[in-house]
Amino acid sequence: MPLRSALFSQRSLLLTLLLLLGCGFLATSLVSYYASRSAIRDGIINTELPLTSDTVYSEIQKDLIRPIVVSSMLAQNTLLRDWTLAGEHDPEVMTRYLSEVERQQRAYTAFYVSEASGIYYQAKGILKKIDPSTPRDLWYARVKQMQAPYEINVDMDMANKDRMTVFINYKVLDEQNRFMGAAGVGLTVDAVVKLIDAYQLRYKRSVYFVDPRGQIVLTGSTGGPEGARPGTTLQSIPSLARLVERMPIPSTGSREYQRDDQLHFLNVRFIPELDWYLFVEKPVGASLDGVKQSLYLNLAICAIISAVVLAMINGMVRRHQDGIQELATLDSLTHLHNRRAFDLLAAQALLDAERGALPLTAVLIDLDHFKELNDTHGHLAGDEVLRQFARLLEGSLRQADILCRWGGEEFVVLLKDTELAKGMAVAEKIRQRTERSEFTFDASRVSLTASFGVTGLASGDTLRSLIARADQALYRAKQSGRNRVCSEPASPEHA
Repeated sequence: MPLRSALFSQRSLLLTLLLLLGCGFLATSLVSYYASRSAIRDGIINTELPLTSDTVYSEIQKDLIRPIVVSSMLAQNTLLRDWTLAGEHDPEVMTRYLSEVERQQRAYTAFYVSEASGIYYQAKGILKKIDPSTPRDLWYARVKQMQAPYEINVDMDMANKDRMTVFINYKVLDEQNRFMGAAGVGLTVDAVVKLIDAYQLRYKRSVYFVDPRGQIVLTGSTGGPEGARPGTTLQSIPSLARLVERMPIPSTGSREYQRDDQLHFLNVRFIPELDWYLFVEKPVGASLDGVKQSLYLNLAICAIISAVVLAMINGMVRRHQDGIQELATLDSLTHLHNRRAFDLLAAQALLDAERGALPLTAVLIDLDHFKELNDTHGHLAGDEVLRQFARLLEGSLRQADILCRWGGEEFVVLLKDTELAKGMAVAEKIRQRTERSEFTFDASRVSLTASFGVTGLASGDTLRSLIARADQALYRAKQSGRNRVCSEPASPEHA
């Protein structure tokens, strides 16, 4: 029971330490992880995405808004207005002018539609006459009625094989602000898509444009969120539906939403020149990969440290327990088993002998006249003699035999699987070796003899009755003159 209790205490201690170390390391790692995650989140929302949005806006001013400026210059050019007021007599003048605008401003197309004649002038010549009642020319009626000076319209360009083009349609007014027609330039949608792809590749963000009605206007070649294409409303995109409920009309600011089980951060910026909203978004996953790897590395290091600490503590506890066990079961002077250990070992030996019907012999040994040695040479000399005699006994017995310091100068031996006669022979051998040996201490030598009491295990014996008979045999050996081996047979009731 004490051993089991000690093992239970050891396991409890190790489990408690493991729990404390694990909880401590886990708490520290998680606090660090969530602090880093929060810092990254704040950095993305408050710094990265707004900065990217500003940078993309600057790029847009250079790449997309420049055509608006060109359209404005074209619409306000005095040559265009004077030529129109003069009656549009030489179409080549306008054609050359528009061609020059295309060349110098690197526009995909340049055009002018005269309100007076209804002619659609293009860099390649006269395209056609405008008919506002036809679907293809509805844009002109819209431009004529609009209050704003210009609009951005995605439409097919008849002058270039109906390629999808982003037109900047600018109103042309005379000095009295009367409508004279519409002029402008265009970029192919493919060119704008390439610009968006370049933004996304450069800044590692998703970039797309949304109009005030919440409809996607332009995206990169791979599409917008969930692959959405121009014309798709934000409301119809499942991952953005809840966000749109809180933001039915796009508004400038930072947002966040879930998509594909991943958190996405979104920055929205209004571009007044285009009357569009710039959406720049980034999934948080890639940003947290490094933090997650640090968390996993920290947890692995913590696990290793915990294992090392527990192994060290376990080793220390085991050594401490071994030391305590040794103190509890070994005689401190001779390092033989003490009586406590002997009781446990002897009980098991008796049980084995009874189960296997095996012989067992007990030998009780007493050093002759040991008190006189202590009185003559001192107790330190007596202690040294006891240690040397213990080594003599160990050298005379088998590994399986049980040897114990019984007390003072008395020793007891249990010879396993040994008949009484053979036990007598073993005792005699030890007696003779003792008699012939010289025991030394402080350069002095002394000779000793020992008396032996021997008895065999009988049916119904207990350890107490077995030792008692060996003690009777030892008493007779001492009474008979010492330095001899005597045996005590079992009584009739134990025969």
